[in-house]
Amino acid sequence: MSEPANGSGTAVPTSLFTDHYELTMVAAALADGAADRRCTFEVFARRLPEGRRYGVVAGTARLLDAITRFRFGAAELERLSGALGAPMLEWLADYRFSGDIDGYPEGELFFPGSPIVSVSGTFADAVVLETLVLSVFNHDCAVAAAAARMVTAAAGRPLIEMGSRRTHEEAAVASARATYLAGFTATSNLEAGRRYGIPTAGTAAHAYVLLHDDELAAFRGQVGCLGPKTTLLVDTYDIRKGIENAVAAAGPELGAIRIDSGDLGVLARQARDQLDELGATGTRIVLSGDLDEYAIAALRAEPVDSYGVGTSVVTGSGAPTASLVYKLVEVDGRPVAKRSASKESRGGAKSAVRRYKPTGTAVEEVVHRRTLPPALGPYDRVVPVPLVRGGEPVEGLPSLEESREHLRRALVSVPWEGLKLSKGEPAISTTFGE
Repeated sequence: MSEPANGSGTAVPTSLFTDHYELTMVAAALADGAADRRCTFEVFARRLPEGRRYGVVAGTARLLDAITRFRFGAAELERLSGALGAPMLEWLADYRFSGDIDGYPEGELFFPGSPIVSVSGTFADAVVLETLVLSVFNHDCAVAAAAARMVTAAAGRPLIEMGSRRTHEEAAVASARATYLAGFTATSNLEAGRRYGIPTAGTAAHAYVLLHDDELAAFRGQVGCLGPKTTLLVDTYDIRKGIENAVAAAGPELGAIRIDSGDLGVLARQARDQLDELGATGTRIVLSGDLDEYAIAALRAEPVDSYGVGTSVVTGSGAPTASLVYKLVEVDGRPVAKRSASKESRGGAKSAVRRYKPTGTAVEEVVHRRTLPPALGPYDRVVPVPLVRGGEPVEGLPSLEESREHLRRALVSVPWEGLKLSKGEPAISTTFGE
C-alpha cells in the first residue's frame, strides 16, 4: 500500500494536518510541567447522526500510517518558528508518538458511547494527535456508514463508487477506500486503485457521444476500441433510440447499457423489455444519477443489474461527519470527565463487550472501565483490540479485504430492525458499567 509522496518519492509528513491549538496546549503544558502526565484520550460519538442505527469504523489503517508520518522536519519547524518558542520547537523536532492505541477493528460497528479509539501516553504525546485522528475517522466513518446502508439497500447487486468529481481529490481516494470496505464492488478512482488495490471501473460520459456527428458513430467507436462487452451510455438523446443504436453497434452480446437520468425505475423496465426484444437478453442495465440509499431501495424490484453512486456516498448521504469527539478521560490513572450540559463525557479508560444470542445476533454493548471488566458469557466478545504499542503498529493487523469481510459479518449480526433505513433507535442498546 503506497501513500501520498512528494516529488522525490518521500512520504509526505502529516504533522501540519492539525490545529494550531494542539500545539498551544503542548507548549503551555511543557512550560508548566504537566506535559509528561500519563493520560488516556478516547474517541466516541455521543449520538449517531439523524436517522442512523449504527456507525461503521473506517480509516484505521489510514490513521496508523498517518501517525507514523507525524514528524516535524526542517520545513515544518521553519513554518512554525514565528509562532512557537525554542523549547516547543525542540520538542517537536524530536516528536515520535511513543504511546499505545487500542480501538475497534476496522469494519466494526459502533454505537453511542462506544470507545472506538483509546490513545494512551503522555499528555503532550497524545493530545497533539487529536485533529489528525478526528479528521480521518469523522470522514471515513461517515462515508462507510452511508455506503453500508446502500449495500444493504442494493440487496446483493453490485455498486460502483463514482464520486471523485464531487469532493476534494484526497477525500475522493479516502472515500473510495471507505466504500469498498463497506461492500462496494469497485471505484472509478484510479489513485484508489493504485494505492489500495481496489478494483476500478468506468464507462463513458455524454461528452463522448456529443463529440461524434451521431450516436451510432459514437457507439461504434467505443465498441471498436473496447469490444462488445463495454457499457454504452444510452440517454444522451432518446433512450429508446439509444438502446437500438447500442445493440446495432455491439450486437446482442453488448455488455451493458447505462441510464443516468429520468424516471429510473420506469426506464429500467422499458429498457429490459426492449433489450430482450432485440435479442440482447444478457445485456446488463446500470443505473446512475443522484442515487442514494433510499433511491436504491425504491429500485429493488426493478430489473437493475448494478448501480453507480457518486455525490451522496462521498458526502455521507446527509451525514458528512460521524460526529466523533476526542476527549481526555484519565490522568495518572484518575478518571476525569467533562460535565457541561449536552457535552458530557464519562471518565476513566474504557473497553467494551458485545453480547450475542446463540444464533449470532448482537443484543447489547456493555461499555465499562478497563479495570472493571464484566463477566463474559459464552457468546460475548471483547471489541477493542491493540493497534499500537510503544508507538509502533502491532503486527498482523487486518488487510482491507479482511476488514471488508469483518463488516459484512457484523452487519449480518445486527437485528433486522437495525438495518432499516427509517429513523429509530440504535440497532443494539449500549449499557454503561462502573
